[in-house]
Amino acid sequence: MKNISVAIDGPAGAGKSTISKVVAKTLGLIYVDTGAMYRAVALYAIQNGMDTKNADGALEKSLDKISIDIAYQDGEQHIFLNGEDVSGIIRTPEVSMGASNVATLPCVRLKLVELQREIAKKQSVIMDGRDIGTYVLPSADIKIFLTASVEARAKRRHKELIEKGTSVSYEEVLLDMQKRDLNDSTRAFAPLKQADDAVLIDTTEYDFDASVDKILSHIKENMK
Repeated sequence: MKNISVAIDGPAGAGKSTISKVVAKTLGLIYVDTGAMYRAVALYAIQNGMDTKNADGALEKSLDKISIDIAYQDGEQHIFLNGEDVSGIIRTPEVSMGASNVATLPCVRLKLVELQREIAKKQSVIMDGRDIGTYVLPSADIKIFLTASVEARAKRRHKELIEKGTSVSYEEVLLDMQKRDLNDSTRAFAPLKQADDAVLIDTTEYDFDASVDKILSHIKENMK
């Protein structure tokens, strides 16, 4: 059986990563969290005193010093930055915004896209991000554009952060998400947009289980 690739794109907070993990486990696919890779690069920039909005020159010179690895431990994906497990710290609002900033830099995208494509060549994957179906895996077998209203996405992300012990207001999360939407959709290089052959799934009115069921059904129908 040939390898199958599933591309799930959409704006911040649409639930791409959480849903993709469950779908991947159900279908026996390898889940590749591309957003976590960009978050790791942003964390490196922040830890090394770089302004993520103006880090192109400094980051380009540092790319050879950045090693990103994905490993599975007890069924969970862990992201390692230069050997350190940074799975938790990369989810903070500061790193989230930083990831959106560094993702606009061609040098960063080219480095990570090359890695992502290599992973997809070797095995069946489900990959989520902003430009998987349009740029990273334009020939993906199944493409989904997952979205929800910005208010619904902010509400979900705020709940997630509070449950993890992060003190942040809903208003802060909403503003951050609106900025990221603008950043992601207007960047010059591989912006966030729905691929022409992607199916649109809006989960504004769905709870998590219903969203998973909707996406699972679509993928199973198209894997036949």
